[in-house]
Amino acid sequence: MDVVPGSDWRSTVRSRCRTLCSFLLVSVFFGGTFVAAKAGQADVPPLLLVALRFDIAAVLLLGYVVLSTPRSEWLPTSRGDVAAILAAGLLAIGLSNGLLFVGQGSVSSSVAAIVFALVPIFAPLFAGGLLADERLSAAGGVGTLVGLVGVGLVIDISPSTVAQTVDGGAAIVLAGAMSLALGTVLIRRADSGLSSTVRTAWALPISALLLHGLSLRAGESLAAADWTLGAIVSLGYLSVLAGAVAYIYYFGLVDEIGATRSSLVFYASPVVATLGGWLLLGESVSATTITGFGVVVVGFAIIGHESLAPVVRRVLGRSTDRWGPVETRGN
Repeated sequence: MDVVPGSDWRSTVRSRCRTLCSFLLVSVFFGGTFVAAKAGQADVPPLLLVALRFDIAAVLLLGYVVLSTPRSEWLPTSRGDVAAILAAGLLAIGLSNGLLFVGQGSVSSSVAAIVFALVPIFAPLFAGGLLADERLSAAGGVGTLVGLVGVGLVIDISPSTVAQTVDGGAAIVLAGAMSLALGTVLIRRADSGLSSTVRTAWALPISALLLHGLSLRAGESLAAADWTLGAIVSLGYLSVLAGAVAYIYYFGLVDEIGATRSSLVFYASPVVATLGGWLLLGESVSATTITGFGVVVVGFAIIGHESLAPVVRRVLGRSTDRWGPVETRGN
């Protein structure tokens, strides 16, 4: 019998922990987007706000890539690289955020968050038709539905919020969620050789140009913006944390765990948006909301049990290593 080397399980645990940390980081930063966008729109027109957001994020990230990455590693060299950049810039970042910010002008942060939580529903549908290696398992389907129920509990969904969801503003947000899901799948399909950081650095200027064009088309102008402290703080958060940093980690998750599983960050985002509304906007958190948190956790456990179980077994096996081998393969 061959004993699994100790470094194998440690490497696996480290990899899983990095993935989990990335997942939590993206969930927090994306969840805060709904609160910051709602606050910023009080002083800055929506499309202009999101366009300026990606102006700043693009400058920061492009500067970082140029200074820290060899030229041979940040220039697109294949059709797959170009396709992934366009999918990210036009659909996953640009159009999805433009629609989100416009739609959120007439719905609450919590309603916008739960509508965007439908991204994990759309992503497997698109992936099933466009990606040969991503099929939602039975456990994944059950976990997805359980998680969605939890999201509904978190925002205390009711007939009135359902009516908002099918009304104008939420319908625009829904279109944004579909754009993000499709863009994420197309990025995966392109099979780019560029790192997620480099790909995002190229995509952000495309997003900014698209959104500036839409802003001009909508009749928005810089003169209409009122640069209060709240507007500046909102723009800073949206540009740096929820912009450059969050998208680097999100597209890194797409590369590592696939379009379907990475889209599950949008289940956790409503939780963060609800907490942000409670802390910053004075919104109440009910017992139903707390129950919803627990249901979301159950949904994550169902979805991830197949990939997490081997790690748990190895960790538990390692804890008894003093009495016997960690794990054996074969006979």
